[in-house]
Amino acid sequence: MFKGFYTVATGMIAQQRKTEVITNNMANANTPGFKADQTTIRSFPDMLLSAVDKTNIPTEKNLNVPLIQEIGSLSTGIYMQETLANYAQGSLIETNMVTDMALIDGTYPIDEESGNMGTALFRLEHPDGGEAYTRNGNFTLDPQGYLVNGNGYYVLSETGERIVVPNDNFQLSEDGTISIDNVPIATVGVSFSANPSLLVKQDNGLFRTEDGGVLPSAYGQEGVVFGLKQSYLEGSNVDSARSMTHLLTAYRAFEANQKVLQAYDKSMEKAVNEIGRV
Repeated sequence: MFKGFYTVATGMIAQQRKTEVITNNMANANTPGFKADQTTIRSFPDMLLSAVDKTNIPTEKNLNVPLIQEIGSLSTGIYMQETLANYAQGSLIETNMVTDMALIDGTYPIDEESGNMGTALFRLEHPDGGEAYTRNGNFTLDPQGYLVNGNGYYVLSETGERIVVPNDNFQLSEDGTISIDNVPIATVGVSFSANPSLLVKQDNGLFRTEDGGVLPSAYGQEGVVFGLKQSYLEGSNVDSARSMTHLLTAYRAFEANQKVLQAYDKSMEKAVNEIGRV
């Protein structure tokens, strides 16, 4: 009986966490460059139940031997194993802002170990040191003429330097080159992650590596094909209709576990108040 309480509780906790992930996705359905999170739910190892008894052997000494009778397996509950970001390309949104940039996915190699497809990301200078990465190309110019994102993080060039432009009258080519009056001044830094599932997702659409290391440049990587587009932003890849369906499914699963928990509670109440009187 008590094992049933624990099993139901794990189901409710897992569905609650899944609901939180889905609602966060829906809240960011209009956030540029946002990558929806996906959850994986697994069950704990099943417990094998057996009944141990003794039986007598019809001999002169009447020996007793243990008799094990298998009853069956018992589920010990479920848990949310991990949350992974979906790096599929979002739709392009025209903004008419020259400082806005969108990464356009072409082809990326498949990582042999994980089976995941790689992805390209903008390079940013993190205030704590090292680099941060993002797909949100909603950039602007600070008072000093540096290209920065919405949090004030400097956008880095291919060589790892801050990008400075005298004004917003510049052109961005598909290969990432920033030019003024047809004179190249910098190349927008784009990094490549062979296995994006190893990236750590942070607030405001930022990603970092687990060890704080720097990702390699996407330029010149074998099998990596991408492009950039000026005055466009990559929209969120959240599917609102599908997310709403998943949210309702998670809610119904939570509700079902809740009803089972209430049934267990009534059974325990009856056992204490009625059977206990016998």
